[in-house]
Amino acid sequence: MSTVFYTSDLHIGHVKIARIRAEVFAPELTFVSDGEVVAWHDNELARRWDAVVTDSDNVWVLGDTSSGSSASEEKALEWVGKRPGTKRLISGNHDKVHPSNRDFFKKFAAFIEVFESVSPFARRRINGVDVLLSHFPYTGDHTDVDRMTQYRLRDEGMPLLHGHTHSDSVGDSRIIHVGVDARGMAPVPTSVIADQMNGVI
Repeated sequence: MSTVFYTSDLHIGHVKIARIRAEVFAPELTFVSDGEVVAWHDNELARRWDAVVTDSDNVWVLGDTSSGSSASEEKALEWVGKRPGTKRLISGNHDKVHPSNRDFFKKFAAFIEVFESVSPFARRRINGVDVLLSHFPYTGDHTDVDRMTQYRLRDEGMPLLHGHTHSDSVGDSRIIHVGVDARGMAPVPTSVIADQMNGVI
């Protein structure tokens, strides 16, 4: 039987994010170069993904596969392609396939080679409850001012799974953060999301 997982904000090849995560998840390690910390970061994400996801599973990636540079995006797509599971992307602001980028349609072919589907948002059902998937939360950011507000879904009361904030908080029972910064650098299974929606977590 397959399991559905959710994750966000992989930021493969992103030096700044790799350094921040190294401080949080591996403070005992010392990295001499940017290349070393990025290698640790990308390998650690792969190790933790591969430890929980099998080929028969499905993984929804809620945006920001890379830093957004051409080189890091190419590396990220290669990285995602090597991971087990069927992958679906809800694009984020660092993904060139997101509609906020004027030429997003030019990148679609590259993304669809590794993701079964690519869209800016989706609606799913968890334990009989409709939930929305978006890279962006309804409100909130990792900056003082909410950015990209024109690309955010309107809060009409539906539960929302999101990334973007890089917070270490998983959120509450309705606004649920699935980003790797809050989930031990690993995809989170639907069962954990369902528990959070039910107030168990």
